[in-house]
Amino acid sequence: MSLAEISVRSQLCLKRLLDEPQDSMSKCKRARLTPPPSVTGLAPCLRPRSPTLTSRQDQSPTKVGAYFLYGRREGEETYRAVHARTQQQHTCQVFPLRGYQERLAAYNRIGRHDNICGLLDVVIGQDNVYVFLPGHHGDMHAYVRSRKRLNEEEARRLFAQMLDAVTHCHQHGVILRDLKLRRFVFTDKYRTHLALLGLDDCVLLHGNHGDDSLTDRHGCPAYVGPELLTSGSGSYSGRAADIWSLGVSLYTMLIGRYPFQDTQPAALFTKIRRGTFSMPDWLSPQAKCLIGCMLRKSPVERLEAPELLMHPWLTNPCTTPYNVNKTQHSSHTGQNKQEDEQVVPTWTEKN
Repeated sequence: MSLAEISVRSQLCLKRLLDEPQDSMSKCKRARLTPPPSVTGLAPCLRPRSPTLTSRQDQSPTKVGAYFLYGRREGEETYRAVHARTQQQHTCQVFPLRGYQERLAAYNRIGRHDNICGLLDVVIGQDNVYVFLPGHHGDMHAYVRSRKRLNEEEARRLFAQMLDAVTHCHQHGVILRDLKLRRFVFTDKYRTHLALLGLDDCVLLHGNHGDDSLTDRHGCPAYVGPELLTSGSGSYSGRAADIWSLGVSLYTMLIGRYPFQDTQPAALFTKIRRGTFSMPDWLSPQAKCLIGCMLRKSPVERLEAPELLMHPWLTNPCTTPYNVNKTQHSSHTGQNKQEDEQVVPTWTEKN
């Protein structure tokens, strides 16, 4: 079966799941999970009621429907999965059964896009919902860390794909939230094609899609915009917040560190609220301009995603390469040498 046929079948399956009331779901649609091996030495009341998904790679896989689930991918809330019959590699996300339809609604809203991982299958378990997405070859966070920084040509090609995905979502009334490098994964082994992985954390706009006001504060500390750090319960633009996160992403891809960094959250948020950051002289003027169009303290001054697609750095790039060996020098508010030498940190387990 071709990918196009799988996509069509998955869309039909998704529509059926979204249209059916959760409280009246028939038992035949619930996949029974293969129980784990019996555990000796534990009283029956202390044994797990369902398979426990673990991050250890040496554990036996868990059988979920037609799939085997292996350890959690490092730095991700996803699991590696293999189809038992086809041996096809997949990525699996696990959600609580309650409210799963809201988590999947964004896939139905946006349809198919080359730079967004489409939903391939959904398995309804006894307690959880298992969502299967295409397998991938690593994420952008790990790639940037391994490369230290990307040259402008490669960063341009990859960022354009990231921006295409965000633009498509925004045009369909989907606010991504918690947007960061780790959410973009490579779909080919040569690491040339990127796709957004996972839409479960999105917010769907209803009615007038032009009104993207949100009130909840949600996001990764390094990528969160200054407007989310203000006190009070006022609303903010979801699209503008996504654009700020894209600006942090591009800055990190090109320079190899976050624009705002500190080991203490309070100090980090103070820097973000201040909104000043440094850019090295060796970065091209076009790249500096594009980053500046996204990392503007005032949300209303940031360019929207369709406008960013028309920026000269993407449409008419300068062919003169920059020298990555030149000494970095602050072109905005200065930062100390110790911070300039910071790099993208390794992922650490959430508490």
